Amino acid sequence: MSKKGKGNTKRSSKFKGSLMHSIRRLFDQSPDADLSLKEICRAVDIRESELRKQTYNVLKELTASGFLKETSHGTFKVDSNTKTVEGEIQLTQRGAGFVLTDKNESDIFVAPQHLNHALNGDRVRVSITKKTATKTEGQVIEILQRERTQFVGTLDVKAKFAFFVPDNQRNGIDIYVPKEKMNGAKDKDKVLVRITAWPKSSQSPFGEVVEVLGSHGTNDTEMIGILVNQGLEINFPQEVIAEAEKVTMDLDPEEVKKRRDFRNITTLTIDPVDAKDFDDAISLQWLENGNVEIGVHIADVSHYVQPGSALDEEALKRSNSVYLVDRVIPMLPEQLSNMACSLRPNEDKFSFSAVFEMDDKGKILNEWFGKTVINSNHRFSYEEAQEIIEGAEGPYKKEILFLDTIAKMYRKKRLKNGALNIESEEMRFELDENGNPINVILKTSKDAHKLVEEFMLLANKQVATKIGKPKGNKDPIPFIYRCHDKPDTEKIALFKLFISKFHHELNYKGPEDISKAINALLADIKLTNEYSLIQTMAIRSMSKATYETDNIGHYGLAFTYYTHFTSPIRRYADLMVHRILFDELSGHQHKYGSKLDDIAKRISRNERKAVEAERESTKYFQSLFMQDYLGEEFEGTISGIADFGIFVKMNDNQCEGMIPLIDIPGDRWFFDSEKFSVVGAKTKQEYNFGDPVRVKVLEVDTRKRQINLELIEK
Repeated sequence: MSKKGKGNTKRSSKFKGSLMHSIRRLFDQSPDADLSLKEICRAVDIRESELRKQTYNVLKELTASGFLKETSHGTFKVDSNTKTVEGEIQLTQRGAGFVLTDKNESDIFVAPQHLNHALNGDRVRVSITKKTATKTEGQVIEILQRERTQFVGTLDVKAKFAFFVPDNQRNGIDIYVPKEKMNGAKDKDKVLVRITAWPKSSQSPFGEVVEVLGSHGTNDTEMIGILVNQGLEINFPQEVIAEAEKVTMDLDPEEVKKRRDFRNITTLTIDPVDAKDFDDAISLQWLENGNVEIGVHIADVSHYVQPGSALDEEALKRSNSVYLVDRVIPMLPEQLSNMACSLRPNEDKFSFSAVFEMDDKGKILNEWFGKTVINSNHRFSYEEAQEIIEGAEGPYKKEILFLDTIAKMYRKKRLKNGALNIESEEMRFELDENGNPINVILKTSKDAHKLVEEFMLLANKQVATKIGKPKGNKDPIPFIYRCHDKPDTEKIALFKLFISKFHHELNYKGPEDISKAINALLADIKLTNEYSLIQTMAIRSMSKATYETDNIGHYGLAFTYYTHFTSPIRRYADLMVHRILFDELSGHQHKYGSKLDDIAKRISRNERKAVEAERESTKYFQSLFMQDYLGEEFEGTISGIADFGIFVKMNDNQCEGMIPLIDIPGDRWFFDSEKFSVVGAKTKQEYNFGDPVRVKVLEVDTRKRQINLELIEK
């Protein structure tokens, strides 16, 4: 075909997509109208006879997909039996999808054959094909917006073409790459590939190599691949770096005069031992009236990052810092994140503070919010603060113990009000000088972590209450809340089925009681082997927290008003909250309005990307760590069951691998969805969640982030 012909085909395809979108919008605006072909053409400004034919073909396609029905020859109407919704699709490892709708309805299951070329993260329109009490099913009828068209993976070169295989099957798809589009890439190279076309008749899209990233298997290449696959930025543009380098460590004396001065008040930071950016500090002083004043001081990023600047636009684009196993991809350049904004000890720093006067029971008698200047007296690691809490001698012992006492009072009150009592567990890796994992450490939250957490929760809650609580007849202030919806009843039903395998029950009357029932369950099983597994499944059964402009409260924390105020170095949401709070305190007009909803959606979406990147980074380092244990046997616990295999978490190192069902000896095994277990067809023997097993490490694939296990004995 000539180049001219190819160009015409591309333009025709684009026109068809635009036409389909216009017709959909027309019928969305007039859902009850019967419209003839002539009326439709007039409405979407189609005049040429050739284009009228194409319009009729598009109408026929929309009818075949179930969106429209032809009421008489050439007259069309929305099919009232077909409900369509928009949302973001998330794909599973098995190739099916779940659409998360904008209106917080139940997730819609989409079978692989009904994805219609949708990829993970795409914004899609789905028609509902089946709805029961426990499940909603649908099919993708239109891709409204591609989340990404570039992917990272490995090139498999053949004689006359190559196939691109993505690192993460959830976030990509095999792509056909013609030889002339390989751009110098060689077999098994790690590459960045862009989709150039996806014919409807083709199972695989066509693409071209954009960049050769390097040899497969190096940690740097793998981490870069993970970030690019999620559409996350790695390097800062030169314009942003230039702006950051203009920021000095010296404080403007005129600005200092405008602020409340806390430099002579005892102020402490408590952070991880390897932290470089210090978002928050806590001050404490006993007052002459017998009360205590506790200040929660947060890095004043808003002083340095002005709206509309290159720094601000880049921070919004990133939305948050990303924490991979061996590196941090910061939201702000190092000059701000680790230097000017960071509340480092023995340095004067600008901060934005929430200050509370309390009695010795933690009752708030007065509160104040505003810009401050502080000087942190001492930097504690969590471990150092924990030792003091447990009885060791150390600096500022009186202050640490008092703060711990107040924090425990607040925590007790939260749990009494129905907050979820989740003991966080974090997998960390000890790395050698070459960045390779040599040990796995499971970090749990102790009193020192909870001390900091409670005061950050307090500041977040009180800021949100100040802005969000109705003030007479005044219009509500446009604001970003951190919201957490009530649990989905379908997910809780699955959780109840899951815990029944361990002979446990969840007793509650209504949605508002679920958190207390889960807390009671977790307290009962605290010392059992299945505690960690059940807590993980309890978390998965909850809704996901998001940023919203319409406040629905935070179910997991049992707060009516909640926001993020305490980490503006690493979260854009907090930076926006600082700006809005300062406008309110200083009497300035609120200038964000309708923009806030778009910002909230964007930062929620980017947060999910960051979480996915962090998870994949952990999986990669798990597989890298287990390479040294090929052929070795481990005691483990069944941590997951699916129709294709059993997942086992190894007790010694907490790494998780999988045993395919077809590889389990002694019977022909199948997944029983009603029992939620794996059952032998002849023996009727079962494998259930929490069963102890012994396994051998059979194979490790770092590219796929997979650890394949062999079952030795139950």
